[in-house]
Formats: sequence, C-alpha cells, structure tokens
Amino acid sequence: MVDSARELSTSPESTTVVVIGAGPAGLTVANLLRRSGVDCVVLERQTREYVAQRQRAGIVETRAVRMFDSWGLADSVLGGVPHEGILEIRVDGEPHLVSDNDGSHGPTARLCPQQMLVQKLTATYLADGGDLRFEAADVSLHDLTGERPTVRYRAPDGSLRAITCAFVAGCDGDHGISRTAVPEGALTPYAFDHGIGWLTVLADAPPPAHPLLAVSPQGFAAHFPRGPYTSRYYLQCPPDDHPDAWSDARVWDALRTRLGDPALVCGPITDREIFRLRSLVHDPMRYGRLFLVGDAAHIVSPMGGKGMNLALYDADLFARAVRDSVHDRDDTALRTYSERCLRRVWNDQELSHWMTRMLHDAGDATHCGPFQRGLARARLDRLFTSPTAARAFAELMTGMDLTGDAGAPSPTPR
Repeated sequence: MVDSARELSTSPESTTVVVIGAGPAGLTVANLLRRSGVDCVVLERQTREYVAQRQRAGIVETRAVRMFDSWGLADSVLGGVPHEGILEIRVDGEPHLVSDNDGSHGPTARLCPQQMLVQKLTATYLADGGDLRFEAADVSLHDLTGERPTVRYRAPDGSLRAITCAFVAGCDGDHGISRTAVPEGALTPYAFDHGIGWLTVLADAPPPAHPLLAVSPQGFAAHFPRGPYTSRYYLQCPPDDHPDAWSDARVWDALRTRLGDPALVCGPITDREIFRLRSLVHDPMRYGRLFLVGDAAHIVSPMGGKGMNLALYDADLFARAVRDSVHDRDDTALRTYSERCLRRVWNDQELSHWMTRMLHDAGDATHCGPFQRGLARARLDRLFTSPTAARAFAELMTGMDLTGDAGAPSPTPR
C-alpha cells in the first residue's frame, strides 16, 4: 500500500470518477461514463497484454446486449456471433433442446468470450479519448466518506501519484483492493459453498452446435464454444482435486463418457484449472463514495452464465446514477444503487443455485443421496415437458428487466 504520508511525485490530479480495474465491469463503467460526458480515470494493476488475454465468461446475454445497444455501443464492443437461443441438456446421453429465447423483440445474446469483449471495450474507450493507466501498483483508497476521496498509486516509472475524485468505482474483483478498503463490519457478506469442484479445460477442438450441459452417473460435464476452433469444457470433480491429476487422456475419456459422445473430437489442451463452486453477496454494495461493481460485490456460481452479465448491469446502473448526479444534481439513483443491483443479484443467485443443484444432483447421487437425485430428475422432466416451466427458464436466462433501468434509453452521446 502507498504510504499516504509520503511525498507525492506530482501534485494531485482531479477527476469525477476513478475506476479501479480494467475488466469487463471497469471498462463498461468507463465507456458509459464517457458516453454520458463524465470524466474518469481507469487504473489497472496488470499490463494491457495480460488483461486482454484473460479468459473467463463466454456469453453476453440478451438483456446485456440490449443494454449496450441502448448506449449505441453494441456494434463497437460486441464481437462474436449471435447465440441462436438453443441450449442442449443431455441426460444419460439423451439430448433435450431447451430454448432460452423469451420471445421479446430486439438484439439477442452473443457468444462473445471475455477477452474479446475486453479488447473491444479497451479499444473503444481509448479511441474516445479515455484515460486508462495500466501497471498501476500499490493502489490505495482514502477519505471514502468525505466529499473528495483520494486514490493513490505507484506509476510504472516508480513515481507516486494521487487523484482526487467525486466517486470511486471498485471494479477489481473478489480479491481486489476496493472491498478491502471498506472497514470491517460496514458490509455484510452472505456466502455459500456448493461443495462441488469443476475442472475447466480450454482446448483447440471443434465447438458444439449448441452450448451443451450433460448429466451422467459419472458426474456433470459441459461443452461451450469459445471461438470457431476453440472449446471450453467443464468436468465435475472434488473441490480439493488438482489439475495435475487430470492427464489429457483422462480428460478426454471423462468427456466422452459424461457427454455421451464416444466420437468426441479431441485437440491440444492449452489451459486447465480447478475451481470451487461458491456464491457470495456483499450488502450493501456501497461505502461512502465507493461503489462496488461486479465481482467486487458478488460472486455467483458459473451455472447460468450470470457472473459477467451481472457486472455489466451494475456498471449500467452506476453510470446512469453518476450521470444523474453530475448533470441533474439528482442523487436518487446513487442512494438506491445497492438495493437495485442486489435485487437482480439475488434473483440470478437463485437461478444459478437451482441449476447447480438440478444438474449435479441428477447425475452422481453419491454426494446428495437418492432422494435429492429424484427431486433433481423431476425438475429436469418438468423443464423438458412443461411449456410454462420452459418459458420461465427462458425469461431468467435472457435476463429479466427487474430494475426498469438496464436497456432503458440512454442519454444522447456527447
């Protein structure tokens, strides 16, 4: 941490918003603020090359696509291809096609890997004259409950810098400095450990025709596109397992068995890691003039693909709230930012938890027992056979408009 008593290399700068973190959340905040005519500075501790290659989420859901479209940014920041609205759930090798199209009009979801979204958000922000500073080390936040917080950091040349601002957007994830700057007890964490691990594998192998989730007695598996020649795979495993225990041969054998596809085409594996499925919500998502956005405020189990999309909705609400405060002197949206975000967060947490339990308990019953397995199978049967259940699922996957804000008309660009 930068010692606030040490002499700065330059006089403090001033801006309206300092954005901490240049991932999808931070770069979306920055682009929307620029569109609103609000000045900001983005600080990122990693290099531009590192940030541009981080591979995580792969689908920008329908409601988020429409949010970008409402700001006039969809064409410039969303690459990838349109998602056809079909999800395959394969149970013991038997395929079931489920629609996640809710029937509403407008642009639909995009299969857009996170690194592609980040690269386009970065290019768009810089082309619009945005101030983005990579390799900002030792970032620290000060006077968050005052009128003008200060953000201090060390520049790549070693010099100490400071920026005063009206607001700080903490977009630096679950392990960033933003949330740690909040005094203990000011936020209430709600955490849940699903007791499930996933081995995630990136490979140069053909993508599936549709995003694929598979239930089998050997455990859960999934296959998602990550480009025209690249796939991301997931395999259920013990949460304390180690990637080295999964040789290439073991990975492909498990995938062929669990996906029910003996002819699955393999390819070079370029990345593998194991992570534990967990969920976390911090309430409120604000402390003084610090506003938490995305993973800095909440983590959602990956089932349902809601993590990155929740971050995009937070960014939209925060940018609109700052715009109202700066241009109209109306702080209503800032005061209600946390409760409006958290309504969507809890809704998506529930969907993710429901899907996680259904698709894992329906397969290997050793961790849940036969009664839970029977319940999970009943949920799957209802999803496949009930039009009402299928419509409800599609609405949740599309991204419900719970706030009345996301996707609302944006201000006229500067």
